[in-house]
Amino acid sequence: MNFRAVRAIYLFEMARTWRTLMQSIVSPVISTSLYFVVFGAAIGSRIAEIDGVSYGAFIVPGLIMLSLLTQSIANASFGIYFPRFTGTIYELLSAPVSPFEIILGYVGAAATKSVVLGLIILATAGLFVPLRIAHPVWMLSFLVLTAVTFSLLGFIIGIWADGFEKLQVVPLLVIIPLTFLGGTFYSVNMLPPFWQTVTMVNPVVYLISGFRWSFYEIADVSVGVSVTVTLGFLALCLGAVWWIFNTGYRLKT
Repeated sequence: MNFRAVRAIYLFEMARTWRTLMQSIVSPVISTSLYFVVFGAAIGSRIAEIDGVSYGAFIVPGLIMLSLLTQSIANASFGIYFPRFTGTIYELLSAPVSPFEIILGYVGAAATKSVVLGLIILATAGLFVPLRIAHPVWMLSFLVLTAVTFSLLGFIIGIWADGFEKLQVVPLLVIIPLTFLGGTFYSVNMLPPFWQTVTMVNPVVYLISGFRWSFYEIADVSVGVSVTVTLGFLALCLGAVWWIFNTGYRLKT
């Protein structure tokens, strides 16, 4: 293991965060805070409790997941796309650095930034609504696992994209709609039976459900299923990254 190379990539990506602090940290926190104000305070005061939890507190895990998913993808996709765009990716590929070490550096930095952002949003949410975390270890586990999984997805998108506009396609047209329809603002059990069945096709449901359980011990699906689906998606992303480096897809051309 070339730890020096991993450390260099990791620190370079983390340094970019501090250079773009407004975009990387401040902007997502402000945007999420507006959700708390509008949905938690204004609308939430007119909505009854859901499974014994106030509406403002109920939406916190979903909103954290919304920011976590989008920022994980954005950080990882731009991190690997920019070297491809400038041509410096060839210097990295010709260096004595293995694909695993490249992934560890880029994905590790993107996941770290997302976890830090998630914790900041969690602390900010405590200023607006009363929070309780029933299982802190599980909460952190879901946070880290989700950040790593979607950072890998972002890494794949960054290699697939051949233009800056394509970096936004998946987050804007796929991830955000799936998150809004995945139980961020409501419980899946509130839907009619037919739509409950349709909603279960959405993989984000399992992420939000498991994460919400770590807070309030309420979930739309069992925690075991949530963990299994997340690990399955992680394995799928790892398989896709392995195929990319094994074939040189959009790396050597």
